Amino acid sequence: MPLDIVVGTQWGDEGKGRIVDLLAAQADAVARYSGGDNAGHTVTVGRQVFKLHLIPSGITHPHTQVFIGNGVVINPVTLLNEIERLQQAGIEVHPRRLFISFAAHMITAGHLALDRAQEAARGRAKIGTTLRGIGPAYTDKVARRGLRLELVGDEGRLVTALQEHFANVNELLQKLYGEEPLDADLLVEEYLGYARAIRPYIADVSALLNEALGKGKRVLAEGAQGTLLDLDHGTYPFVTSSNPTAPGALLGLGLGAACVDRVIGVTKAYQTRVGAGPFPTEVFDQTAEHLRGSGAHPWDEFGTTTGRPRRVGWLDLVLLRYAIRVNGVSELALTKLDILSGLDEIKVCVAYRTGEQLHTIPPWGAAQLESYQPQYRSLPGWSEEIRSCRRWEELPSNARQYVRCIEESCQVPVKRISVGPERGDVIELS
Repeated sequence: MPLDIVVGTQWGDEGKGRIVDLLAAQADAVARYSGGDNAGHTVTVGRQVFKLHLIPSGITHPHTQVFIGNGVVINPVTLLNEIERLQQAGIEVHPRRLFISFAAHMITAGHLALDRAQEAARGRAKIGTTLRGIGPAYTDKVARRGLRLELVGDEGRLVTALQEHFANVNELLQKLYGEEPLDADLLVEEYLGYARAIRPYIADVSALLNEALGKGKRVLAEGAQGTLLDLDHGTYPFVTSSNPTAPGALLGLGLGAACVDRVIGVTKAYQTRVGAGPFPTEVFDQTAEHLRGSGAHPWDEFGTTTGRPRRVGWLDLVLLRYAIRVNGVSELALTKLDILSGLDEIKVCVAYRTGEQLHTIPPWGAAQLESYQPQYRSLPGWSEEIRSCRRWEELPSNARQYVRCIEESCQVPVKRISVGPERGDVIELS
């Protein structure tokens, strides 16, 4: 029962989309298991650049079926717009190819309004959310008042649930945040229309995926965000509202642990994060400008979902080892190695220091990093352009040394190296 799980090992934005796109060539199905449209995966196919927020990256392969699991929260506006854009680009998206779990939850305009109000109320203590309504939607799910997509099959129940939902939202907006209420009647009709449009895609994703695995079909579970944003294992409270770690794939798709074949951890050759929260290896000088880029290219470090410039820094091997541990990573995919070309010196964080103490694992997990000082190992850089490299031997010796340093520190093999944005810009290692 071959299930491969692709996870981000940093704060998201590791390039999971291009790795999923690569692995999907050999997969029968690709399934998204967590998060919402606060995530964004960019896939470049020739001259076409696809920015996907809900639909799994495998959609660009014509043979692949795609699934959205129960662990995902879905904004129907984003979903329908994404379907339309893909269809306009010549990608087939229909109910025999895209399947959405009946147990996934809906994001509404009410959740977006609450997200904005809550973040504004935090003042200087803002978390830096994407304001996509993700947190409030998961809050409703946990509070057992969420809008499960099974409701789209029964308009009577759906109308009642929407009315109760918007009444609850308006009470919070007015009484707690001093905001104007939403037009509930108008929104109920609007979301009825969305429900009718997505109804043909609703299915029992757990049953379909288990059936596929039972027949020996290869399923690829696509993570969103990254380990350090995990609700339980990330840099709490500066985290997302779901579990993007590998065990979250089983919960978010309704699968058992026995089906897992590989856990593929995706890491950038350096570190980035969007939003507030600790970032021990963050840099601010000309190195930051080199790593971030100007924003002129799709691969520059600006958020796929928000467009915000990402914070950048050196690769943190302490946190990478932590991510490998909590996910059970069996192999690594290293992305954006080409971005390091042109740097005379490259640093990696190998430990943290507090006073006289040296730590090679993050004390108390990843949540409390503010007081820890990174301890670096310096490696020689390289000046050669590497985007044309397709074999390990073609990489500059210093680039190979950098990759070997990561492997030796993490005790996990690097199986794929991305050296450019195109689908084929990858070095496969045995």
